[in-house]
Amino acid sequence: MRIHALHRRISARQGIALIAVLWLIAILSLAAITTLRVISFDAEITTSKIHGSRALQLAEMGIAIGANPVVERNDPLLHRIDEENNEEIHVTLTSESARFNINSLVLAEDKTLIRSIFINWGLDLDAAQALTDAFTDWVDADQEVALNGAETEEYIRIGRINQPFNRPFYDLNEMRLVRGMDQIEALRPDWRNWFTIWSGGTLDINEADAELISVAAEVTPAQASIIPNTVRGKDGIRNTQDDVPFQEIASAISLLGIDANSRQDIAQRFTINDTTTRISSTARSGESKRRIIAIVKNRTGKPILLSRTNEIIP
Repeated sequence: MRIHALHRRISARQGIALIAVLWLIAILSLAAITTLRVISFDAEITTSKIHGSRALQLAEMGIAIGANPVVERNDPLLHRIDEENNEEIHVTLTSESARFNINSLVLAEDKTLIRSIFINWGLDLDAAQALTDAFTDWVDADQEVALNGAETEEYIRIGRINQPFNRPFYDLNEMRLVRGMDQIEALRPDWRNWFTIWSGGTLDINEADAELISVAAEVTPAQASIIPNTVRGKDGIRNTQDDVPFQEIASAISLLGIDANSRQDIAQRFTINDTTTRISSTARSGESKRRIIAIVKNRTGKPILLSRTNEIIP
């Protein structure tokens, strides 16, 4: 009996020891796996930082190329793919006047056009008029409230102090502060693509999309499409040898059935020779992408850098 009891105690101790060893092995394995994951994660972060830094460097190179006054829009130098190093650069040169200059529209009191833009985006007439007047009150220097506008008292009522700024917009994001812009954010999240604060003031009819031309010329997008289609030439591709840009506004809008002499209000909304250029340089190194956008005035003369932004592209 004593021998059997002793044997049972020894077996129990051995079982406990075996379980302890198994638990120890499991803990050590878990620790090893965790360490490997941490090392792998650190390696990925380091690699990402290296590629991110390289992508930014490539984007800087793209800006330098695009800013060179002898580089044309169809120059092969603007696009480079390095398959061996898994890198690429793409640079585009466009007129900043392909967008509406919001400060110019408000200061020129072209409420008809501003209102038409908002209606085009889905606002009803009353809401479009109220937002247009709110833009006027935001920019003008007085405290006189436009018919449907908003001055200091209105902004205080909704819990916002020191608004409106009573000056032109210094940044497009300031437009979001104007009372009623939350409706535009919901209807047209890409509204920033329509506006600028850097151009000479009028819309470049050779550069703008048909949708913007249609609003400015008070015609349908289908009618307005004749302008960019004509500019692109026979191959239908912009910035190629067969492009046919317009040399005067009157001949361009005549294709839309508009007489420049009788509709000077429309003709004065357009230009063909703005000297402000948007240089967009997008670069990739590995899986990392970076974009630099530079707004330059007089690129082919004495260039002046007006704005520069850096972006991390997901």
